[in-house]
Amino acid sequence: MASSSDDITGWLARWNNGDETALEKLAPLVYQELHRLASRYMCGERSGHLLQTTALVNEAYLRLHETNRIHWQDRNHFYAVAARAMRRVLVDFARARNQHKRNGGRQVSLDEALAIVSDRSADIVALDDALTTLAKVHQRQSQIVELRFFGGLTEPHIARVLGVSPRTVSSDWRMARSWLLRELNGDDARDP
Repeated sequence: MASSSDDITGWLARWNNGDETALEKLAPLVYQELHRLASRYMCGERSGHLLQTTALVNEAYLRLHETNRIHWQDRNHFYAVAARAMRRVLVDFARARNQHKRNGGRQVSLDEALAIVSDRSADIVALDDALTTLAKVHQRQSQIVELRFFGGLTEPHIARVLGVSPRTVSSDWRMARSWLLRELNGDDARDP
């Protein structure tokens, strides 16, 4: 379903003002884009992964619904926050999987057993840890990586969300990507 930015921004403004029905109207307008974002995350997972695209969208949307303290600016802001929510869902899922592995041979419920996923979850946790570290030294670079990697936003969209020029986004993206590669590979040079 195609929808204009104005429609989405309008429903977000109504939601900001406490109109609970606005959320019901917003859902079908943003679902397709949220599903596209989730598909990007899930394409690197093995087939048969227990956290499916629709489940990721639904869990992220529930988390967005619970965040009633956010003052939504526009559709770009909404998708940026949605990307962060999806990141949190994936990281929480990966951490749960890693916790299960650390607990060794203890008896688990069927639900817990089904939560075991591929080794890629460790990569997601490592990326999340690296982004958290990067955010401490260069918040904007961390946001750019999050919006681009988890949100699938283009440089012009990221520039609008962050209120900077596309050239700044491009420069920060290159620096952040280089820093993350060093961080994830365990190299000593860690300054962004």
